[in-house]
Amino acid sequence: SSPALLLLTSFLLHIKEGHSSPTRLVCDNRLIQKYIREAKDMEKKVSQCQALPTLSSPVVLPLVDFNLQQWKTKSDETKRREILCELALLVAAVTGAQEQVNQECGARQLSQLYGPANSFLRLLQTFGWEERPWEPGCSPRSMEQSHVAGIFLTYRQLVQGKLRFFFDKLAKDSC
Repeated sequence: SSPALLLLTSFLLHIKEGHSSPTRLVCDNRLIQKYIREAKDMEKKVSQCQALPTLSSPVVLPLVDFNLQQWKTKSDETKRREILCELALLVAAVTGAQEQVNQECGARQLSQLYGPANSFLRLLQTFGWEERPWEPGCSPRSMEQSHVAGIFLTYRQLVQGKLRFFFDKLAKDSC
């Protein structure tokens, strides 16, 4: 089977999308748009939390900005590895923040963010490319963040940017 179909099947095993088919995940642009909307909603909800504390121990977040022209010149495997590194750092930041945030609203939002971020990470880890498998230990560009809202901003930017363009490329190749 094609790598894109394997990716989609694996993704569906980790994301609760009751009525989705593997082809729909990549071939139906509305699904990635749904994840972008959810990321925006989570970002908005966390900004509405009252008295959200500053993290006593800053978390390390990936810098997920990118130049689209440079991004287009990278191989799919390079893109996947870059996103994997950033997702691994993001999931670790969410976990680190969860250990520090006792405020109900913030803790609930972090818990909701952990699910899709970790699912994208697991999906891309298990995706089978011909090249060697992904290994932890990469070092993406990063920054320290003491504000919980910054974690949600980073996730939204990653989904809205690199992940969306990665899935768009898979769609062009597979649909």
